[in-house]
Amino acid sequence: MTATARDLLETTIGALAPDASANPFVPLVERGEAPPQALARLALEQQWVIPSDRRSFEHLARRADPAAAAYFSTLATGEELAARHLTAFARACGVTEERSRTYVPLAGCQAYPAYVSWLALNASPTDTLLALTANFSAWGGYCTRIAAGLRTHYGFEDESCAFFDFFAAPAPDLDEQATAAVQAGLDTGALHTDTAHTYGTLLQRYESMFWATLG
Repeated sequence: MTATARDLLETTIGALAPDASANPFVPLVERGEAPPQALARLALEQQWVIPSDRRSFEHLARRADPAAAAYFSTLATGEELAARHLTAFARACGVTEERSRTYVPLAGCQAYPAYVSWLALNASPTDTLLALTANFSAWGGYCTRIAAGLRTHYGFEDESCAFFDFFAAPAPDLDEQATAAVQAGLDTGALHTDTAHTYGTLLQRYESMFWATLG
């Protein structure tokens, strides 16, 4: 029975995988061609994204059934840890507290967390879970490539790369929670795969907008 949920997750991740051209920013970091101010802008935008996503995941956990609630609670906790790592990355990029306080974020970068907030308020938590899981697969791959580029071309230490290492690392417990929640949704009829696919498609497009805006 569990294989059904795993198959659905794998199929959805494959179907929603972004085109290679969807992210113009990460290749620049990989080649060492992203200017320092662009890296700083990435840090500053993430300082807005991370707390917004954390609150969205907390709200989804409150709305969800027990299986999905465990998944969203884990995501929210992860955002708290990521926020601590983000501080080191921002500092390595030369971002000061004053600049963080006065920075005006870019609309193209904040469309993604705004849509996650919309999902938290309006969408089925189970459908949202399937869409987010597919999106996280692409995000983790981007983080792996960014971390490698930062170390190779910019001389960033492990502490400064920890934000990206965190999201790039395998998360077997989270994967198990996602599988259990998807299976529960299939068993109860609460999961609507077409709707989840629509949410996932929009998430990928908003994420592409994030990177295009930076790039």
